[in-house]
Amino acid sequence: MISDNTVRGFVAAAAVAACVALAGCNAEQAAFVTNAKANKPIPEKLAQDIQAKEMDPQSPILVRLFKQEAELEVWKQDKTGRFALLKTYPICRWSGDLGPKIREGDRQAPEGFYNITPAQMNPESAYYLSFNMGYPNAFDRSLGRTGSQLMVHGDCSSRGCYAMTDEQISEIYALGRESFFGGQRSFQVQAYPFRMTPQNFAKHRNNPNMPFWKMLKQGNDHFEVTHLEPKVDVCEQRYVFNADKDPLSNRAPSFNPTGKCPTYQVADDIAQAVAEKQRKDEYETAQLISRGTPSVVARKGIDGGMHALFAAKTPNGSTGLSDTKSTTFSSYAAVPSVPPTVNPPRSADEPTLALASPASSGGDFLSTSAPATTEAAKPTVRVATAPASNSSDSGGFFSSLARKIGIGADGEAAPKTTSSAPAPKQPPKAQKPTQASAPKPPAAIRHEPKAHETKPTETRTAAAPKPTAPPTEKKERNTAIAGAQPVVPSNAFDSRWSMR
Repeated sequence: MISDNTVRGFVAAAAVAACVALAGCNAEQAAFVTNAKANKPIPEKLAQDIQAKEMDPQSPILVRLFKQEAELEVWKQDKTGRFALLKTYPICRWSGDLGPKIREGDRQAPEGFYNITPAQMNPESAYYLSFNMGYPNAFDRSLGRTGSQLMVHGDCSSRGCYAMTDEQISEIYALGRESFFGGQRSFQVQAYPFRMTPQNFAKHRNNPNMPFWKMLKQGNDHFEVTHLEPKVDVCEQRYVFNADKDPLSNRAPSFNPTGKCPTYQVADDIAQAVAEKQRKDEYETAQLISRGTPSVVARKGIDGGMHALFAAKTPNGSTGLSDTKSTTFSSYAAVPSVPPTVNPPRSADEPTLALASPASSGGDFLSTSAPATTEAAKPTVRVATAPASNSSDSGGFFSSLARKIGIGADGEAAPKTTSSAPAPKQPPKAQKPTQASAPKPPAAIRHEPKAHETKPTETRTAAAPKPTAPPTEKKERNTAIAGAQPVVPSNAFDSRWSMR
């Protein structure tokens, strides 16, 4: 029996011969079929893990990124049709701060939901191998955010990207390549500031990016309760997840990133499961705050982070804004080698923890009433179709492959950049229920566009005990614009990297 790798070799040889004989392909296509690093098979150990987890080597994948933990997860669809965690990789380097990318040159690695098409895979990357994240997406563009060429790549060097080692990106690239050969039109990348846990939300509750992160958590929750790729839309400059056609409407909802949200509904099983998870997480977050969980104060003068495993192997290494310890890789033996070109985060003092008064901070998490314990219906297996994404790459072999099999590899034209980016709108604060237990969700959650109206909010002042400690000096009010990123010196990195 002829192996799959042998067949691929014959196909590659035939493609090269055709290019030479007919001169009918461009240099990028010829480079791909002769590019050994882009055609490396999935490593044997990883292939064994795929088989052990009852996955197909060419089944769809999904990628999740976490800055604070400096980890990249690859999820893969198993025989049930749902996604299961295949492997977690320590991130060698990411740049910027916790928070979204706003403008070209701010050094921020993006946060949000992005789709990777075959045209965004780059076998000829200057950083070994890479794929373009497709920033800015529809949500980013609706807010006037700018930037280009934001990648997940090798070489362990970042200036607005998520950088892995060459060995790691080779595996991730191979998994993505095989999923495309298996028929996946695009794979989703979910980029988060940290794992969406109550502990992290309690610690970062005073961060000005909190409204944006709560919106990202909605998408995270949709994935975690279903283990299916969430369908992502954008309207009113915000993400909308798993929106279905309203039964009372004759046509599917049409979403305009800057326009008013149409009427839509979320399937009952998903809506109930997500609502239950959010109630439990918010209750636990409120409990952590009430017990005095300290709030993390921003650390100045640090550019991004590095996983502790790599920091330990790097001269003058520092984890930067990432965690100093890792529980995921406590027994990780084979740490990939770090290239000599790596530029670790600048060293700084450990983060300062400020004890915040539960009665005066914490926002929506201060409600400590126990959540309703309604049993969430088990969601049915549904495979959502991911929307097409933009790509600033010019294409190549994968682009031609996409066009030949009719999956629309070409992205939309890049939008015009603007000199200033408006701040994202703050989502309205949800009104707290007056009863101890929340009512059970209806058969389906139906969202209808409503006229803007202003309702007075009830303010309750909790009786605080008389302080025993001497009063402290009143801090000056922070006048920084919400969502603004810290100014970083322009000469912090080697000049061989271009600004992103």
